[in-house]
Order: sequence, then structure tokens, then C-alpha cells
Amino acid sequence: MRTGRIVMFVIGCLLMLIGLGLAVGAAAVGVFNAGQGDDRYLSVPEEVYEVDSYALIVPDLEVNGVRSDDQVATLLVQGEPTQSGQELFIGIGPSDEVDRYLLDVKYSELQEVDFRPFRAEYEEVNGTRAPAPPVEQGFWAAASSGTGEQSLEWNLDEGDWSAVVMNADGSRPVSAELQVGARSELLQPVTWILLISSIVFLVAGIALVVIGSSGLRRRPVGPGAVGEQPGVPGQLGGPGQPVQTPGTPQTYGQMQDRYGQGQQPGSGYRPVRPGGATAAARVGVRDPGLTGPRYPVRLYGEIDPNLSRWMWLVKWFLAIPHYIVLFFLWIAFFVSTVVAGFAILFTGRYPHGLFDFNVGVVRWSWRVTFYATRVLGTDRYPPFTLDRTDYPADFSVDYPRQLSRWLVLVKWWLLVIPQALVVGAFSEAAIVVNRFYVSGGQETENWTGMVPGGMWTDAWENGWENAPDVVSSQGLSLLALLVLIAAVILLFRGSYPRHLFDLIMGLNRWSYRVLAYAALMRDEYPPFRLDQGPADRRDEAAGLGRPDLEPGTTTGTGRR
Repeated sequence: MRTGRIVMFVIGCLLMLIGLGLAVGAAAVGVFNAGQGDDRYLSVPEEVYEVDSYALIVPDLEVNGVRSDDQVATLLVQGEPTQSGQELFIGIGPSDEVDRYLLDVKYSELQEVDFRPFRAEYEEVNGTRAPAPPVEQGFWAAASSGTGEQSLEWNLDEGDWSAVVMNADGSRPVSAELQVGARSELLQPVTWILLISSIVFLVAGIALVVIGSSGLRRRPVGPGAVGEQPGVPGQLGGPGQPVQTPGTPQTYGQMQDRYGQGQQPGSGYRPVRPGGATAAARVGVRDPGLTGPRYPVRLYGEIDPNLSRWMWLVKWFLAIPHYIVLFFLWIAFFVSTVVAGFAILFTGRYPHGLFDFNVGVVRWSWRVTFYATRVLGTDRYPPFTLDRTDYPADFSVDYPRQLSRWLVLVKWWLLVIPQALVVGAFSEAAIVVNRFYVSGGQETENWTGMVPGGMWTDAWENGWENAPDVVSSQGLSLLALLVLIAAVILLFRGSYPRHLFDLIMGLNRWSYRVLAYAALMRDEYPPFRLDQGPADRRDEAAGLGRPDLEPGTTTGTGRR
């Protein structure tokens, strides 16, 4: 039964991935359809094309499976000669007929065009004779000639075609302002087909993910299991809170002391059983002296005192199976968050099943992050589950009974901006904008040339308006740098610096609080504070510390 649920979950993720791809395709095609509008063409910019030959051609325009009577798409070519009084010819004809017409005639094939800045590349085909005037040829499928602006419209037809631009009298050189465009009446129905298909795939995928995810979140049964007990919310044993196992540290101070004692060689440390003031004095329970309310998003992580010196070098590789699963889980997370947003907008409530699933996805990601990348706090391999387990890293959010309907419209993109800037400052690499003056690839006035000369050689005389901006990401983020320092110390000293671990946990805790807020899980604005340590002391003071578990047990709704 559980295997079937997992299969449903994976298939649902794949369907959502297909649905998202179809939605992106529908958006792209819809943009093109809106751009062409009524009787308009999607076109490239108008530019001057000049060749010192008898003709400018675009060869090998191959069309398959389309007849002109179908009117699937229409090609528009507009042009005007740059020389006053010159007659311009624009024509489209079969490639073999065009080749016979231009046999032994010098002409230019258009190979590539760049528009920013404009640059056209041609391939010259040499010849010894002058061509007959193109207007005298009878093989053209569509043609236009004369003075002033010329316009040619041609319905795509099956075959191999070439477009030709010449002077009407067959003389050389050829110089004209040209613009090419196209339109198709199929874009609108294709947009609707892709959109409807994406909705079908997304709905089916979401349904399978919701049903399948319940198979990954089984309730504990049997003796020794640790489950949810009725009680007062916010207190030990309240709804959604694990029952504490006797004899395990509960506060940040106890965790800190236990770690310190466990680091001493030959200490033979054993957890101290709580038993009144004497026991409290022995483990060093401290008054945290806290200010500010407890935030209903909890991130926990406890360092392993017996970390391997070198294993952090390969953890990122060992975690690849998790990355593959998380790729699909985060797709499902995004879709379910959008669905939850609409539910909140109309009902003021976050669907409980989607809430549990999204928290589980973040929890899974945090365990992998704690193990492999942004903490390196344990050598124990993360479990493949959305549930809370006895793993030394955990994430949880208090389920909100009611959410603001209007905040859902602004908090994920507008209100979160100040928090995102702070989090980005310590979790993202520095963004550096360099402005370069280029002159022959040489160093000039403290500005280093990055490309061979010729492109911006006049930048100095004309000011810096045309000099290129090079935006680059340089260096490590603060968080990554701290983890790297901890890893190097671990490699050479065999121990993870405690205070550095506490700081890294505080930075991660801030990031995950912002993530939960942006994902619509809570309305309370994340605090601007760095709550360091394995757990927030406010949670510990409220009896919400993350306990160690006896072997064979789990917390919440998980099961070994």
C-alpha cells in the first residue's frame, strides 16, 4: 500500500512538471499571438542591407507539410531602395529555379544577422556574367518591384524556396532598407490547447501528490512510538508537539553543556536525568533572558560531536539522490503553494493537507542542507521522508487556524522584500557590476579591455554611455564562507567550532523563517533578529525544545 502511494506521488510530480512546461509554452505562444494582434506581423527591426554584387538572397527556405491554400502562416517582406530613383525587386521562388537564374552570376547569400548592434554576415558566390532583369522571369511564386517602398506577402507553401532582393534592372550594387515579418492564425488555438492541457496535467498531478503524500506521512502505531498527545498548544505535549523522552536534554544550555562534555576525550559522558535543582545545576540550565515573542516557525539542528574530518568533502555527492527527489518535491511545493494561496484568498484557511506537505518538503530540504551544504552538522545520512524523525535536524511550523485574506496578495512579493534583502546579504554571493573600457584588449586608464579592439574603441572620446556593463557574481556568500571555515577547521583540528556552529544555525534559522512567511504559512512578520544555537531559546523556554529520541521511535506522525 505504501509503495503504491509513493508511485502515485512520483507520477503526480511528473504530471505537474509536464503541466508547468505546457503552461510556460502557452504563455510564450500567447505572447507571440498578442504581439501580432489584428492584421499585424511579428517582425525584426528594419535595417540597411548592402552587398557589392547583383543579388542578395536567403537560400533554402524549406517548408514541409503546408500548402498555400491552408493559409497556416504568411511571410511579409518590405523594402525600400536607399538610392533615390532606383527600382527595387523582391521575390520568392523555387530554389532550383533561382540557382539556374543566378548561375555564373556574382551574388551574396545572407548567413547570419545580429540586431544589437546590427551586423550582417554574407557569403559571396563569384560569377562572370550580369543577370537578366528579375522582373522578366516567370518562376516567382510572389514578387514586388518598383520605386519607393515595396511589400511582398506570401503564404507558406510546401517546397524549397529562396528569397531574392535585387535592383529591378539587374544592376549592382544592391542596397535597401529591409524588414521581414510573419503571422499565423494558428497561434491563438495553440495557446488555448496548451493552456487547457496544462490545467488538466496540473490538476491530475496535484491530486496524485496530495493522495500519494499521505502514504509518506503515516501515523505511529505500536508500543514505544512517540505521537501527538492532547494538551495545551504551545506547551509540552500539546497538539502537534512530540512527547518528551525522559532523561534527555531539553534546553539550549543543556545541549551546549552536553556537547562540551561529549567533546572531552574519555569523558564517558551520559545524559543527566532531570531531578530537581541538583540536576539542573549539574547540567547548567541558564536563564536565557529573552526579549520578544516566540516565532511560530522552528528550525532545529544539533551538531554531532563525532564528525568525520574528511566526510564533508563528499557529502554533496552522497546527497545527489536527495537532490533528484527534491527537484520534483519543490515543483510540487510551488504548485501547492499557489493552490493554497487561492484557498486562503477565498476561505482564509490554509488547506491542512497542503500545509503538512509543504512543511514536509522544507523539512526534507533542511535535513539535506544540514547534512551536505549549509551546515555540515552531522555525518548521519538524511532519511527519505517528509515526516519528523529522530534525525538531528528538524523544521516545523505551527498550523495557522486563520490567515488574512488580503495579506496573501502582498506578503510573498512586497512585504517580504526587506527580509529578502537581509537574507540575500548573507546567503547570496556578492553581485559586482563592472564597467569596462575596451581598446585593443589593452589596459587603458585603469580599465581592462576584455575583447579584441574595434568594438568600443571610441568609448573614451564619446563618454562611457556605450561601454559594456559586465554583471558578475564574485566570491562566496557570508554563510558559505562561514561553513567553509568550519569545514577547514574540522579537517585540521577534528572539531567543529561551537560558536561558529551557533552563528551558522542562526543565519539558517532567519532564512527559513522568511521562506515560511513567503510561502504563506504564517501571517506574523519574521523578526529581525539572529537567534543562534541548535534551537531558539524562546522555544526552549516554552517547552518546545527538540528532544533526542530513544532508538526505534520517532516524533510527530513519522514512523521508522
